[in-house]
Parts: sequence; structure tokens; C-alpha cells
Amino acid sequence: MTQPAPGPARLADFTDTAEVARWSVIGDVVMGGRSSSEMLPGDQLGVFVGTLSLDRGGGFASVRRCDELVDLSAYDAIELQVRGDGKRYKLNLRTSDDVDGVVYQVGFETEIGRWQTVRLPLASFTPRFRGRPARGTLVPAHVRSVGLLISDRQAGPFRIELSTISATPRLLRCF
Repeated sequence: MTQPAPGPARLADFTDTAEVARWSVIGDVVMGGRSSSEMLPGDQLGVFVGTLSLDRGGGFASVRRCDELVDLSAYDAIELQVRGDGKRYKLNLRTSDDVDGVVYQVGFETEIGRWQTVRLPLASFTPRFRGRPARGTLVPAHVRSVGLLISDRQAGPFRIELSTISATPRLLRCF
């Protein structure tokens, strides 16, 4: 017999006008790069927008929502409702409060001007440290923040709109 866990858990809800203020920008300017980005409010949306520059060794822009501990052990995936620009983005999960620690990430493609539901299984998140492979395994019970990143030498303007980011429940098997 299979029973669903509790419903989806909202990790970010941009229909709440206060949501955008919970996000912080972290970009390549911390290492001398020249990319710029911000999280702006839209009409019940969050808009991650900016310009990615490869000058001076740069090439990434990100935003992060820091929370208290979020236990995702009853969930098996993260779903995003996004409208993109045709570029590739990455969703980041952190299990530490360290500013410069290991991040667990998975990439996803967007389509120009089209709303999409992007489903990212927790099992597909891989550990990275400063853009390079790292050791570790995502422990869903210890997630502390969620974020978005654009990198991969995609120079130029970017824009992705978000309405929600949610964790989707795992099916529980009862015997």
C-alpha cells in the first residue's frame, strides 16, 4: 500500500510580497569579477536578473534564500515554477551556514518566455565547492538554504522569473 507524505512544502513563494526581501545576491564581484545581478519583485513573481561578465576572471551570479533548518527527508524532489530566457541555471541547496562551503546543485534548462514546471530529484544534486566537484552527499534533513546560480560562460544579460519553489513529497510504502 502506498500513501503520500504531507503535501508540497513551499521553500519560496513569490506570491508573498515580502519574499524577495529574503534573498541575498552573491556574485563574482567577491573575487574581482564584473557580473551584476539582483532579485526584483514582479507581479507576484521574483525576478532574478542581471548581466554575466567574463571580465577579470568572473562569470557567475547567484541569489540565495537563507532559512532555518528545513527537513526535506519526507520529500524526493524540488519543483520550480519558472519563466526563463533559454539559458541554463542551477538550483543550489546548502546544508551549512558557511558562506563559502559545499553547495549541492543541479542544472536545468529554461525556454524563452514560456512558463515551466521544473522537477529536480534530490538524488540528482551533486556536491560542489567553488564550482568544482567536491565530496559529500546531500542530507535532505539538514537543508539550510536554497539558491539560484547562472554560470557556465553564458555571458550577457539574463532573466528568470519564479513564482514558487516547493519540495514534492516522497511516497511512503506501508507493509
